[in-house]
Amino acid sequence: MRSPRQEAIAGARDIIPLVVGAIPFGIIFGTLAQGSGLSFGATLGMSAFVFAGSSQFIALGLLAAGSTLPLIVLTTVVVNLRHMLYAASLLPYVQGASQRWKVLIGFFLTDEAFAVAIRRYGQPDLSPHKHWYYLGAAVTMYGNWILCTWLGLTVGQLIPNAAAWGLDFAMVATFIGMIVPYATTRPMVGAIAVAGIVAVLANGLPHKLGLMVAAIAGVTTGFYLETRLPRAQGNG
Repeated sequence: MRSPRQEAIAGARDIIPLVVGAIPFGIIFGTLAQGSGLSFGATLGMSAFVFAGSSQFIALGLLAAGSTLPLIVLTTVVVNLRHMLYAASLLPYVQGASQRWKVLIGFFLTDEAFAVAIRRYGQPDLSPHKHWYYLGAAVTMYGNWILCTWLGLTVGQLIPNAAAWGLDFAMVATFIGMIVPYATTRPMVGAIAVAGIVAVLANGLPHKLGLMVAAIAGVTTGFYLETRLPRAQGNG
């Protein structure tokens, strides 16, 4: 059985491929932030306390457009509603954890940390230290995000028009890599396909609502196939 330290190291190691994919994303954020009106300290503070890449980029755009604070907060909440789906998936594994652990898990909950940790939580061994695996993975991603924001604020300012280089596609490739290992059953394939199609069709919705619509469509499809397929196969 792994010790807490071994679990944390394993989590940090397993999230490295996703960390690499997030590096350009973080650097571009830091590069663009000051041009949107944020100070050096405020930019680092946003990465440290918000720690949500897509929401931070959207907030930058709204700040640059002169949007009001309530609109920025509301838009950020809407974009991050997908985390409710992540939390629901993690609930069976963390409901017995202490309040301190729940706070840590909630704060560090990102797409990448969830993708790595949910696989560990789902493994059949009875290790009581799986939260440490999550923490190791999440803290590694957190440190990387802050470091890359700092690099964008410093070195990134020396790169002409860095945002136009297309480096942010690395994050798209990362998300694809996160999804592919789960495409092993018909319900999962159906959920992924429907979510992808709806995301494209709903891309024009304001405040990135298309992401939430796509997530709901994917979850609904997966649930339907998961509950209906066995019955259909049994009747055949």
